[in-house]
Amino acid sequence: MKRLAVFAGPNRHEMRSILKDGFLKGKPNSAQCEKLIGFVNRKDWWHVPPVDPGAYRKRGKFLASSFEAAEFWGRPLDEPQKVIVAKPLIGDERTISKVLGIALQHDGMTLKQIAAHDALWRNAALEKGFDSILLMAAKCFAEFKASGKIPRSLELNLLAPTLE
Repeated sequence: MKRLAVFAGPNRHEMRSILKDGFLKGKPNSAQCEKLIGFVNRKDWWHVPPVDPGAYRKRGKFLASSFEAAEFWGRPLDEPQKVIVAKPLIGDERTISKVLGIALQHDGMTLKQIAAHDALWRNAALEKGFDSILLMAAKCFAEFKASGKIPRSLELNLLAPTLE
């Protein structure tokens, strides 16, 4: 199994400070975030390669937490992948949209518009110092903030993946 790394993020001391301060008001506590980041880094992730070879540079690399979830986008690779993230932007779509200052996707968007929107999110998150976006359903994110329970279904976007 390949392990993918993202650009050099903050060191351990800086990471504790980031987690302590939180990414936004009402954010899960630092212990919850550290637990989630550890989970993400241990987990197998499934990826559907894009048709456009330049997609990783434009939008990042999208991974799903299960083979079945990845199948929505096409045929996933046969082998799962491992990742290393240090500073993910964690939340549901509404929360991530607020943090990045970019409107939500809406019904009726074409695939080209969705790709352009993903590129906006990627660039905004990189500018704010995040190395990835970890997306949860709204209900799951609320439960995670309240109790620290990690959802079974997650979507991960590595913003600047280094591919081997």
